[in-house]
Amino acid sequence: MIDSKMLLVILAIVLVVFGTKRLRTIGSDLGAAVKGFKDAMNEGETQEQVKQIKQDADAGFDASAKREGETKVPPNTNA
Repeated sequence: MIDSKMLLVILAIVLVVFGTKRLRTIGSDLGAAVKGFKDAMNEGETQEQVKQIKQDADAGFDASAKREGETKVPPNTNA
């Protein structure tokens, strides 16, 4: 396993190779990329939810009453 001495040596080598300014920009770019990815994932989920609600409304189903895997069956009216 990696102990603390090895980790410090690796960090020192990375610092020498890239420099502090370059590491700072890499960190901020990586953070912006992760934030953009999360935003895109949330936007995709929101669009799919809106699409599902519209499909349910078009089909005449109540979206809040519908559960995954269930279908609405009309009541049996035997007189």
